[in-house]
Order: sequence, then structure tokens, then C-alpha cells
Amino acid sequence: MTTIRNIVLVHGGFVDGSGWQGVYGHLTEDGYRVAVVQNPTLSLAGDVAATRQVLDGLDGPAVLVGHSYGGAVITEAGNHPNVAALAYITAFAPDKGESVSSL
Repeated sequence: MTTIRNIVLVHGGFVDGSGWQGVYGHLTEDGYRVAVVQNPTLSLAGDVAATRQVLDGLDGPAVLVGHSYGGAVITEAGNHPNVAALAYITAFAPDKGESVSSL
């Protein structure tokens, strides 16, 4: 079993990556490698692309974490080969074909 040391944090629609500052600090203190995606929040496709770009730069598997609207982003980006698990933090978790507005 591989130990996962990478965590990628994805913010919601009405904030930016700085909202993860406290979580980032705790996780890095515990030895995790943490990346915070700074989504442009102009479109879901653009936010998914920004998230995938961060995932492309990893050296191994990651837990992809989404808050609020970020849940929709990680649902779409979750099929990236570097994603080992998804975590939804008070987030939208749409099924295939669903949108945030339909939830």
C-alpha cells in the first residue's frame, strides 16, 4: 500500500485559495505536501483545467479536497491519474451529468 503524502485543496466559488491557510499550515506541519489551487472561477472548465495543472506537477498520488463549489471541480478533475481519493468538505458532489445549479 502506498502512503499518500500529497494533498490538493480546491476552494469554493466566492473565495480564493487563502481560505485554506489554516488547513495548509496544519497539514504541512504534519509532513504532508500541500498544494492550493487558485481557481479563476470564471467557468467550471477553467477551474478543472487549473486543478489538473496542479495535479500534473505532483510526484505521486494525492487526495483532492474540495470545499463548496470546489466539490464540483474535484468531481470533474477526479479522474486524473494522480488522484487517489476525493474529499468533499461541505461541498457539492454532483453525479455524472448533474450541475451545481441542478443540485
